[in-house]
Amino acid sequence: MASAPILITADEVNCLIYSYFQDSGFQHSAFAIHTEGRLDHSHNFQKRIPRGELVELLSKALLYSEVETHWRGNAMTTDCKAGFSLLDSHVCSADVAGKIPSTSAAPVPTPAPLLRDVAMARLDLGDAAQKRKASTPATDDGRTDKRFRKDREVETPMQETPSALDARGLQNDQISDTVLFDSAAARKAKQIKSPVQEEEELDPDAVRLLQGHVTEVFVCAWNPKLPNILASGSKDAIVHLWNLPVPPRDGNSRAPPCGEPKTLAYYPKDEQGDLTSLDWNQDGSLLAIGSYDAILRVCTSDGELYFSDPKHQGPIFATRFSKSGKWLLTASLDSTACVWNVKEKRLQTQYKTHTDCCLDVDWLDDEFFASCGADKVIHIMNLARESPLRTFGGHTNEINQIKFNPTRTRLASCSDDKTARIWDTSSVSATEKHTFVTSAIVLEGHRGHVSGISWCPRSTESGNEMLAT
Repeated sequence: MASAPILITADEVNCLIYSYFQDSGFQHSAFAIHTEGRLDHSHNFQKRIPRGELVELLSKALLYSEVETHWRGNAMTTDCKAGFSLLDSHVCSADVAGKIPSTSAAPVPTPAPLLRDVAMARLDLGDAAQKRKASTPATDDGRTDKRFRKDREVETPMQETPSALDARGLQNDQISDTVLFDSAAARKAKQIKSPVQEEEELDPDAVRLLQGHVTEVFVCAWNPKLPNILASGSKDAIVHLWNLPVPPRDGNSRAPPCGEPKTLAYYPKDEQGDLTSLDWNQDGSLLAIGSYDAILRVCTSDGELYFSDPKHQGPIFATRFSKSGKWLLTASLDSTACVWNVKEKRLQTQYKTHTDCCLDVDWLDDEFFASCGADKVIHIMNLARESPLRTFGGHTNEINQIKFNPTRTRLASCSDDKTARIWDTSSVSATEKHTFVTSAIVLEGHRGHVSGISWCPRSTESGNEMLAT
């Protein structure tokens, strides 16, 4: 019977190294691999890694190497006193003097006979071990979900090995002369402060740390009418409403401390209750909450539940109040967009126009809205029709976010196809027949997925609008 495949991904290795750096107190190194490895997008990053796990796994690897080397059981291997090292090749010797590797690693104990027998069976006289070493680990590149639905691939830079250098014309004795470190560049790099260093040097009065959540904080939103009210939502479906003291006008005095937040604890119907969206209505009286548990919740600025509804059959990715506050728009993994009547606390219409999950929505005005999804298209909808007025097509991968500009004449979109696009929405009419539009301004330059866009609220002096991606 064939043994199960052994899979090792670069993302798992990055998480193990990050944990090792944290355990060893190498905070700057941990910050670097967290950033460059994009660990905040990794599903493995949320897993608990025991302290010293990387060293434990490397120790087991040395035990396996000992079994692989000494399986024959002849006189030389039986009496071998030489230790094993991660970096030095092993040479059997009955004389320990002069044979211990130069590293400071302690000798690895000989495995028990049972471990040796199990390893012998899997080695199949050594051939299987060589084949396994030569095989390339399989990776799972399936992308199933946005945060819940998707596991982002972690791109790791390739490093040149000595053999690769040889292929470019360098001999083995020249490799030691290859410039791998430039001291002048290093001195220049030392002058650039990392975010961690800058954070340590900040004036303590310039930053206020709001402590109250016990799990990761995913979303936050300022109240548009009461600028001292901040809503924050975390992985455990908890929403905090913070009443922040007004900073002193002179800019010199220290602001009074922030009190305890109001806690809105809405326990999810499923194990996963990550909050995905917080959106205030225009007068700041209501807060819409989107969650992985597929339940829409709307609460008041005082923290009281206004209404909730379980109509969606999948995680809710976006919640958007219309400008008048009469309607509330939601987007869900169940491929639908829903418009809710806020005053009557009920579902007005559920739009089933996407063939894959609906990822984002935005209002053009109180009569029209746009929705986008993993089916690579954007629909312009009218409240009075259940079918699209227009469909924008051109993206070659799922569309993550859409935003109308302040004048509502352009719609920007961004996608996993590494582009952002700008669409003309200046002439949308309720009486027009459905059209499929492909013409758009394509913004290229990103080397990875584009996950967010934002229009500048004010145009430049020349009248041009600015968009950040």
